[in-house]
Amino acid sequence: MPQDPSAHAADPFGWTAAALETRRAAGLLRTLVPRPADSPLLDLAGNDYLGLSRHPEVVSAAADAARHWGAGAGGSRLVTGSTELHARLERELAAFCGFEAALVLSSGYAANLAAVTALTNAPGGGGLLVSDAYNHASLIDGCRLSRARTAVAAHADPEAVAKELEGHTDDGPALVVTDSVFSVDGDAAPLAELATVCAAAGAGLLVDDAHGLGVLGDGGRGAPYAAGLAGSTGTVVTATLSKSLGSQGGAVLGPAHVIAHLVNTARTFIFDTGLAPAAAGAALGALRLLRREPERAARTRAVATELHARLTAAGLDATRPDAAVVSVRAPSPQAAVRWAADCRAAGLHVGCFRPPSVPDGVSRLRLTARGDLSASVLARAADTVIATAPTTAA
Repeated sequence: MPQDPSAHAADPFGWTAAALETRRAAGLLRTLVPRPADSPLLDLAGNDYLGLSRHPEVVSAAADAARHWGAGAGGSRLVTGSTELHARLERELAAFCGFEAALVLSSGYAANLAAVTALTNAPGGGGLLVSDAYNHASLIDGCRLSRARTAVAAHADPEAVAKELEGHTDDGPALVVTDSVFSVDGDAAPLAELATVCAAAGAGLLVDDAHGLGVLGDGGRGAPYAAGLAGSTGTVVTATLSKSLGSQGGAVLGPAHVIAHLVNTARTFIFDTGLAPAAAGAALGALRLLRREPERAARTRAVATELHARLTAAGLDATRPDAAVVSVRAPSPQAAVRWAADCRAAGLHVGCFRPPSVPDGVSRLRLTARGDLSASVLARAADTVIATAPTTAA
């Protein structure tokens, strides 16, 4: 039966209220909870892995950049938005991670969209993307926006990737796309094995190192560096400046000709305003601090390992961390929500992941280790998670 066109005349967006009610009834409604600058909560929910977002040196670098360059970049990078500060950040980031060149964008999300779409949009089409089943939403969206055929490979399975590449008979480029460290459980991708598979098939490897930069590799140089892929002509890396570097923005690193290709073709670079100078300055300040104090990366990994040991010793089902993320399984979505709320009431902020945000359908708490946590604070955090753990699935 045709709908009455007048039904939506008063409020053409009225359907969104019904959609919200459906989400609320399913226990899936998301809401914004603004935090005060002086929150009393111990934060193990964010991604400030090195504890640098409030470091005086990093904050001072942000303030100095804003005073010198202004509050905003003033335009897209190809018009007026590229400053000497952006260029310095790109040079030093590329050198630190062991790549020939880098390109800074306004977010890690934008960096992934730029890299995935630009590196499969070759003349003549026919490209193939092979994407890990547990990849981040930004990589998935990049695959959707590209013109390439996308195959989803089993999680962290080089053999599954090889099979998908074997079936690629078109003339277009093939690109394997993976997180270096997966954000939900914190497990690492087998990058060296994937690189071998890609080399045998003539495919490129794109690694999102959002959760590896600053934590893995020599002095925090990242998972690709640790896997021996730094400077590889067949590897391109994306990263965010908002996690270990405590700032905002994203970057793509790789061979100079690849970076030049992105400058000329990546829509999320060409048509977006350049990264704000304060964010670029903070990221550069954090990068220089990490270079001077490389032990921060090892400390973060040690905190994650100790946190995992304490939780598993208490009988909780926690994933062994390959980087800084420790995931603790909950018996149900409802139990996970209550567990996170009980932690918060006890002074600890933790992440809560439940379907449909988790691809395996398993609800869990996600704790992110921070390299600036003292032994006593770490113990308090672990004790809080243990004390509030649910005893039933109800």
